Amino acid sequence: MSNFDHPITKSPGLKLLICVFGCFAALSIGGLFQPGEWYQDLNRAPWNPPNIVFPIVWTTLYIMIALSGWIIAKSNQTTLIILWWVQLALNAAWSWLFFGEYWPGVALLDIILILGIVGALIKMCRAQPDLKTAGNLLIPYFAWLCVALSLNGYIWLYN
Repeated sequence: MSNFDHPITKSPGLKLLICVFGCFAALSIGGLFQPGEWYQDLNRAPWNPPNIVFPIVWTTLYIMIALSGWIIAKSNQTTLIILWWVQLALNAAWSWLFFGEYWPGVALLDIILILGIVGALIKMCRAQPDLKTAGNLLIPYFAWLCVALSLNGYIWLYN
């Protein structure tokens, strides 16, 4: 029995609730650090979407991330579960690094780490028929992280 297959977490419903709560916590932490005057004064990428796009995209992505996490959690594969939680923690840290501490360079490194972990999760999940859906659910997240990388990188380079 893996550490993540404890009798208290054997219930698929409880595993879903834990993944949803984790994503809600990450989303809430991100919400604590909003773009402010500092961000408005930055030289931003010409392809930077309007601010209204970000909460819509992230809410959708967090739903997909939670569902992916649930599928991964049901597999009881410790490595995949740990990677899923690490990427979520790094995701939550980005807003604090970028908007809270005004560290676009460190935030850029954070995105690179998230991309590496999410890319590994996609590859590892898609290699297993019962986890292919979990991997597929992370593909839009990976794509959006690439956009975020370009936006963050532009700010780091041109400010």
